[in-house]
Amino acid sequence: MYNYFLGGKDNFAADREAAERVMQVAPEAPALARRNRAFLRRAVRHLVAEAGIRQFVDIGTGLPTEGSVHEVAHEMDPAVRVAYVDNDPVVLAHSRALLSGTAAATVTVQGDLRRPEEILADPELRSLIDLAEPVAILLVAVVHFLSGDDKPAELVARLRESVAPGSHLVLTHVTDEERAGAARDGAAVYRQASSGITLRSREQIHELFDGFQLIEPGLVPLDDWRPDDENPLARQARRHLPTWFLCGVGHAP
Repeated sequence: MYNYFLGGKDNFAADREAAERVMQVAPEAPALARRNRAFLRRAVRHLVAEAGIRQFVDIGTGLPTEGSVHEVAHEMDPAVRVAYVDNDPVVLAHSRALLSGTAAATVTVQGDLRRPEEILADPELRSLIDLAEPVAILLVAVVHFLSGDDKPAELVARLRESVAPGSHLVLTHVTDEERAGAARDGAAVYRQASSGITLRSREQIHELFDGFQLIEPGLVPLDDWRPDDENPLARQARRHLPTWFLCGVGHAP
């Protein structure tokens, strides 16, 4: 569905049908998907260029899609190492085919966010990622697929405890803070798919960053995190765009 929202071709009839149902109640869904990816690209550029991060673990990869983490990072430093993690065998197959020419700098492994220690202990991941050095953990549009019973804040805390000081967390999450009706209707469609969505409040999303120091501008809507276009009129126009997402980047001291 995410690939379809982004205008990709790597999706199935069932994906397209479900995505169209979401778009009936929330026509902004494709634009939100693009804005979510745009935030990811800005965050990766910041981490490479300003924070000195040279290794990433992208959990719930969103692949295949254009402008992926390694593509953005390698524009600045081809030596950046990226581990992609997903629990969907179809996504894994597409990812491995897509990344076949980048073996020295990327790896794709199977893993589930509900078992974070298994992800970080995976031999393939550890062959590329040195957890004794700072790493960026990317949880972009994935934690909202966890229910309250999964205790997502505890899972993120376990990831934080497994990485070196100086590491970062990049996270986006759907919220019912704005356009609550559309967000709830869209989430209802996802509940009929393989993974339901749990909408969380700003306070609940903020709790996911416990133990991290949120860097400026903090926990904000997608378009407000260090936008590329600093034109005041463009910023004002963005404020009128509906969003279901909050995003942030945290630093582990």
